[in-house]
Amino acid sequence: MTALVIENARLMDPATDRDEKGALLVENGVITETAAGAAPGAPDGAQRIDAKGKVLAPGLVDLRVFTGEPGHEFRETLQSAAEAAAAGGVTSMLVMPDTEPVIDSPALVNYILDRARDYPARIYPAAAITKGLEGNEITEFGLLKSAGARAFAEGRKSIANAAVIQAAMLYARNFGMPLIHLPYEASLGADGVMNEGAVATLRGLRGIPREAETIPLARDLQLAEKTGARYHAAQISTARSADLIRFSRESCSTISAGVSINSLSLNENDIGPYRTFFKLSPPLRHENDRQAIVDALADGTISILHSDHDPQDTEMKRRPFAEAADGAIGLETLLAAALRIVHDGTVPLMTVLKALTINPASLIGIEAGSLAKGSPADLVLIDLDKPWLVRETEIRSRARNTTFEGARMTGKVVMTFVGGKTVYADAS
Repeated sequence: MTALVIENARLMDPATDRDEKGALLVENGVITETAAGAAPGAPDGAQRIDAKGKVLAPGLVDLRVFTGEPGHEFRETLQSAAEAAAAGGVTSMLVMPDTEPVIDSPALVNYILDRARDYPARIYPAAAITKGLEGNEITEFGLLKSAGARAFAEGRKSIANAAVIQAAMLYARNFGMPLIHLPYEASLGADGVMNEGAVATLRGLRGIPREAETIPLARDLQLAEKTGARYHAAQISTARSADLIRFSRESCSTISAGVSINSLSLNENDIGPYRTFFKLSPPLRHENDRQAIVDALADGTISILHSDHDPQDTEMKRRPFAEAADGAIGLETLLAAALRIVHDGTVPLMTVLKALTINPASLIGIEAGSLAKGSPADLVLIDLDKPWLVRETEIRSRARNTTFEGARMTGKVVMTFVGGKTVYADAS
C-alpha cells in the first residue's frame, strides 16, 4: 500500500486526551508516527492530504447496528450498512443478532465475518444470549466466542426471567465477554407506543411508562454486581435510569450504559402529528429525561453513544402510528447529530468522541479508537463547522426511515479511512 501522510490536522485522540495541531503517517494500514506541528518524514511517493485544520480522530465505533442480512436483505445488507457507516465516519460496528436465522450458532457468526471481510467498515457480530432470542435457553457462549463473536446481546428483545439473565451473566464473566442487554419489561409496556404522559394523552395513544425500563434495569444492575459480569445496559432513556447507573457504578466498575443518538437529540414532542419515523424503542421521552441523559453523558455516567441503526421498509412505517414498526436508521447522521451538544456548549467534543470511539472499542475488545503508534489506521476527518442538510435522496442505507430528514446539521465527515484506505470522501 502507498504510504499516507495527513498533515495540518487537529489531532484528537480520545484514548489519551491528546488535542493538538499535527500530522500523522500511515504505512501498510497502520499508524506508524504522529507528530506535533510539521509532518513526519515519509517514504518517496507517499500520498499527502492537507487537512486544513480539520479534526482528525479515530474512526467511530457503533455498538448497536441492526441489518437485514441474513433473512431480510431488502431492508439492509451488510454491504449497504457498511457503505452508510463509512459516510458517517463509522469504521467499526457491532451488528445485532436479530436476523433470520438468529445469530446464535458459530456457523452464523462465521457467515457474518466471511461476508463482511472486504466491506468499507469493519463488521463484528454480537451473538444471541439465548437460542432464537426466545429468552429461555442460553446459547453456547464458548463456541460463539471462539467463532469470533465480540459480545452477547439480545438485540431488540429483553430477557424476562431473572434466573436466565443471572446464568447468562455468570457464563459471560467466565468467558471474559461483555453482556449487552436492553432493559425492558414487556408486561408494563406491551400496549404502549410512545412515552407515557400528557403528550400521549393528547394524541390518544397508549403510553410506555418509565418503569418499563427502570424496573428491569434495577434487577440487572443488582445481578451484575452479584456476579461480577461485564454488564452493559444497551440503551437507557430516562432520568431515573441514569441515576440507577450512576449509583451502581460507584460500587461496581464492570457496569456501563449506552444511549441512542435519538434519545440524546430528540424528545416526545418531535413525534408531532403522528410522524411514524419517530416511533422508536425505547420511545422518545420527556425533555427533562433528555436533558438528564445529556448530563449523564457529560459526567461519564453514560459512556457509550450509538446510532441504534434499525432499517425498516416503507410498508412497515407508512401505517397508523400505533401499528407502525419501531426503529430509525442512524449511521450516516450519528456524528453530526452528536455535534449538536458540542456546538451548544453542553458537552465537550473530547467527551463525545470518547463515547463514540475508545469506550465502545474497549468494551468489545477491538483495536480501534486510538491514534497511537501501531494502531490500525481507521480514521475520520471532520469539518466541525460545515453546514449541511439531511436529504433522503443522499442516504446510502437501503432504508429511508431517518428521524433527521430535512434536519440542518453543523459538522460533517470529510473523509473516512479504514486500514489507511479511503472508503469515503465528501463530494459536496
